[in-house]
Amino acid sequence: MSWSSVGNWFKTQVTLKNLFRLFLGQLVSFVLALMSFTSSLIASLGVDAPITQTSFTYFALAVVYGSILLYRGQKLRIPWYWYLALGFVDVQGNYLVNKAFQFSSITSVTLLDCWTIVWAIFLTYFFIGTRYSLWQLGGAALCVLGLGLVLLSDAGVGGGGGSKPILGDALVIAGTLFFAMSNVGEEFCVKKKDRIEVVSMIGLFGMLVSALLKHSYIVFDYCFAKLHSLLWFCFQILGFAGYTFSSFMFYTITPFVLKLSGATMFNLSLLTSDMWAVVVRILFYRQQVDWLYFVAFGVVVIGLVTYSTTEKVPATVVEDGSQSVEYQELNAESRDEC
Repeated sequence: MSWSSVGNWFKTQVTLKNLFRLFLGQLVSFVLALMSFTSSLIASLGVDAPITQTSFTYFALAVVYGSILLYRGQKLRIPWYWYLALGFVDVQGNYLVNKAFQFSSITSVTLLDCWTIVWAIFLTYFFIGTRYSLWQLGGAALCVLGLGLVLLSDAGVGGGGGSKPILGDALVIAGTLFFAMSNVGEEFCVKKKDRIEVVSMIGLFGMLVSALLKHSYIVFDYCFAKLHSLLWFCFQILGFAGYTFSSFMFYTITPFVLKLSGATMFNLSLLTSDMWAVVVRILFYRQQVDWLYFVAFGVVVIGLVTYSTTEKVPATVVEDGSQSVEYQELNAESRDEC
């Protein structure tokens, strides 16, 4: 390969749009790392309240973006029961992953959430009709390889732990399936409909589902039973406030990334949140970090660049050019309700 061909590839692929997509992906990755940190902090303070944590986030989303939607005075462009389903799977994913912090370390949880990539590729392939090139699959494989290096490094320096790590790992993997369903559904909604409507409805129905599940899991009373002193209470309030702020920003930025890059690229970008977890370990938990982490970061970056600079078939079009059956039905129902 000549230098001129390399230069031509650089000019055509390394564009401002691709760089902006990578920037947004890393921004949402950093916010996710803040969510993981505050969630682990809440768990370390003795609070077992995964549903309560996310309830504040859904409430903030519903108030802020719901107000904008009401000001516009527009009707819903997607039937409400689709938003109910989207809110349900999102709440389940948040519950399972936040619950895992009670049994596993922050590094283990952030590592295992990479399984969302596998589920996202599977779901977008079969339900949205996305077709991936070998280069894209190779880029995704490089990202997962990078996480494997992080896992190897983690085992070497004793970064794991937790009271019941196997149970925590199982909860994370189960949660990633719900997150993948939420990401794929949200990707379609933000690409075809209104971003403000999608985020506000996720907040509204997520809050309603959380209210119902909160009674089922009996976590609200358990949460406040753990507040033994005023000082401890203040630390817990700060933890909840930090989680609410970071998750609110996460849900705000996510639609932009999904619209520009799709669910798979979104989840690949989130892999670097593991590297941000390293910063948390160094600055807050004062734990040792192995050199393999930095090698892994380089591998993940190469995988992200490989995936993001390779074209794919549009997300809602299958190989024969026809639209996915599931989305034909959804579009038809949306028109009927308008």
